[in-house]
Amino acid sequence: MSIDLKYGIPTVCLHTDMFTTVTKSVVRMNGAPRMRQVYLPHPVMGKTPAEIRAYVYGASPVSGRPVMQEVVEGLTRALDEEERKGLTFERSTPRLCEPASEDALRQLFLDNHWTDNLPIVLPTVERVAEMLKHTRRKPDDVVGHHTATHFREVWQCTVEQVAVNAVMAGARPEYFPVILAIAATGVSARGSSTSSMASMVVVNGPVRKELNMNAGTGAMGPYNHANATIGRAFGLLSQNLQGGSLPGDTYMGSMGNALAYASPTFAENEERSPFEPLHVQHGYRPDQSVVSVFAGMRHMAFTLGLRPGHWREQVRNMMRGMDPNESPTFLLDPIAARLFQDIGGLKTKQDLIGWICENGRMPAGEYWDYQLVQNYLYPRATFGEEPLAGKLRAAPDEMVRLWTPEQVNVVVVGGETNGYWRIAGARLAGSACVDDWR
Repeated sequence: MSIDLKYGIPTVCLHTDMFTTVTKSVVRMNGAPRMRQVYLPHPVMGKTPAEIRAYVYGASPVSGRPVMQEVVEGLTRALDEEERKGLTFERSTPRLCEPASEDALRQLFLDNHWTDNLPIVLPTVERVAEMLKHTRRKPDDVVGHHTATHFREVWQCTVEQVAVNAVMAGARPEYFPVILAIAATGVSARGSSTSSMASMVVVNGPVRKELNMNAGTGAMGPYNHANATIGRAFGLLSQNLQGGSLPGDTYMGSMGNALAYASPTFAENEERSPFEPLHVQHGYRPDQSVVSVFAGMRHMAFTLGLRPGHWREQVRNMMRGMDPNESPTFLLDPIAARLFQDIGGLKTKQDLIGWICENGRMPAGEYWDYQLVQNYLYPRATFGEEPLAGKLRAAPDEMVRLWTPEQVNVVVVGGETNGYWRIAGARLAGSACVDDWR
């Protein structure tokens, strides 16, 4: 779209037919509904060159016309006046619903995809007003901007709109500053990727105790009201204030992700951690209350403890289970964190992160053969971006580092019932100070 609309160079977009709905939705949302698009059969992954060639020289599964004929026409036929005008349309939702029974209103919210398909607390004027009492910000103040993907337009959200979704999630009014801070990061809990992402939120500082958030036993599960409803509010505000999260249109996660139901939200166990807290690692003061939002949460690997004999090999094996395009976040029960100190000799968080970066390696040839590395990192390497360009120059059997220190995070959470620990494939996408939203 940028090449065609911004620079005036005739362009045809090639897609597979699985993405017919979403690609037409994207160009419609961007005011270019007649953007020239041609569709090939799906999928292309795993197909031979001969099969791909047959796609190109065959017929489009959408129009039934020869693919190359549509490409040539798209590049040579002039846009008519109607096509040049694009399209505008009303995007707003009425502030108030028409009066109706509670059952009818719940069905209205379901029919309009305003929920996560679970029961909600109806956001009455009174309930929203109570939520708004817990911030000094005005109802129409802009909190942040969200989008399902960078291909779509960015939507802004206000304090009142966030309050509506906080009520729907069942959050208590005193949780509202934390929810506002999460919204202010601009990170979506309903990001659209075929890889089926989810998000995660870590809360640090005094607000953890003020809201009785759980950092101990069961912190990442459904055992604490603040943890559960703040995470759910994050999901609801994301889908409703970014333009939707509808499978086949604004959401393309092939398998989906159960973690997206609540966007795991928990407090770091700062009191039992031998390491500096996450927010201090990233430049905040210990006395500040901070939310840190992680994106790309697709999976976790886990194990129990560290053993003196082969702990290095075992941790390396855990790290090799990650896709190299992911950023690793180590989630350590306090027992496991102390084992990294006592058995591993890694006394500080910086020591641990340095060890992870030094030992997270694989042969360059294997690294560049990963599909996601090819998709997202290889183009950046060809443009000369370091350290990716250096990895591209490496011999196929040369061991290259998977991550830089900036990509690695360590969070201590858990109640010390046992020394379990996990590596989550999740990158820190944004942080915000809760105190700014009180």
